[in-house]
Amino acid sequence: MRFRSRPGPLVGLPLLEDLPDVAGKKVLVRVDYNVPLEYEDGRCTVADDFRIKTTLPTLHWLQERGAAVTVCSHLGRPDGTPDEKWSMTPIRERLAEICPGVELMDNLRFDPGEKANSDAFVDRLVAGFDAYVNEAFGVAHRVHASVVGPPTRLPSAAGRLLAREVEVLGGLLNHPRGPFVVVLGGSKIADKLGVLRALTKKADVVAVGGAMAFTFLAALGHEVGASMVDTDRIEECRKLLHSRRTEILLPTDVVALEPGGMPLGSVPPGIGNQADTKVLGADIPDGWQGLDIGPETTEAFAEAIATAGTVFWNGPVGAFEDERFAEGTHRIARAVADCPGCTVVGGGDSVSAIDHQGLAQQIDFVSTGGGASLSLLENGDLPALAALRGASNAPATGRS
Repeated sequence: MRFRSRPGPLVGLPLLEDLPDVAGKKVLVRVDYNVPLEYEDGRCTVADDFRIKTTLPTLHWLQERGAAVTVCSHLGRPDGTPDEKWSMTPIRERLAEICPGVELMDNLRFDPGEKANSDAFVDRLVAGFDAYVNEAFGVAHRVHASVVGPPTRLPSAAGRLLAREVEVLGGLLNHPRGPFVVVLGGSKIADKLGVLRALTKKADVVAVGGAMAFTFLAALGHEVGASMVDTDRIEECRKLLHSRRTEILLPTDVVALEPGGMPLGSVPPGIGNQADTKVLGADIPDGWQGLDIGPETTEAFAEAIATAGTVFWNGPVGAFEDERFAEGTHRIARAVADCPGCTVVGGGDSVSAIDHQGLAQQIDFVSTGGGASLSLLENGDLPALAALRGASNAPATGRS
């Protein structure tokens, strides 16, 4: 795998080819196998093995060169103590089926030293290994022991998937083909203000949907009814709107739930829109809760996407888990899939939305890490990447 020489987070990052000869060596690979599980007849199995399969190119590369490969991952939130609910057994069984010969450690988060980035835990983790590979982009923004510790002890490298994530997302920062259109949704404005600031310096258009949009609407003086608003961030949103260097699209209409309407998720599938919802303008009456972008806004967002040379989408633009408020997100997913430009979906619930409609194959790149992708776009670097660049075998310059 060879990359064009360019500025950005790929420079100095050691790749698999930068490892010493791995024949007969023991290699530890940090993966992100935090996969969904399902339970049936008392048996727990992997419900979706996509994340496991994305690591196969790296695992096969190591095996083909004679390495003895052991992978390690977290699963769930066991809070530093062993918990049978979060046992790696079902993942170990699936991994043995699709990549025989690879060993899988117990859940990293069974030990409090993982999240605490304990030196003692790192020492125990790498004992007996000759090299380390990071293939876990989904946790690359975490300062956890298994993420940042091993490169200080062992020759290390980015796996194929991690390197590809850095190449694609770094490209959005350094040389996106214009017009560059960003669509951001989700519920927590606090999680995305930083990336919004960063992207408004790069993008031509930023379309904001989801619950986070209502804090922006409140900052503009609109009435938002019972919609979710982060009052602590209103002033920050107002400053961003006034200092922006790019066009920011906000909802001009919304699909709202009337006071006392059926709660989210309470409507049986297949029933569709109910009498307790209504399309309203940007001003929402008391008691009404905005839960999706309206048809006018949806079309405005879709028109911007259709003309884009590059699109980055992260976060649903409505409460799409409830079909009454799913049309905006589904329409945006179709618009991104149909866009002739370069399309990138930044992990998280956006991936669920495109998977739901069978559109994943029409997207140029689907990131495996929502939080990590946003952190990389906001900061231009990640703790995992900085750690790898500090490894003893890291190249001193970019590659050509």
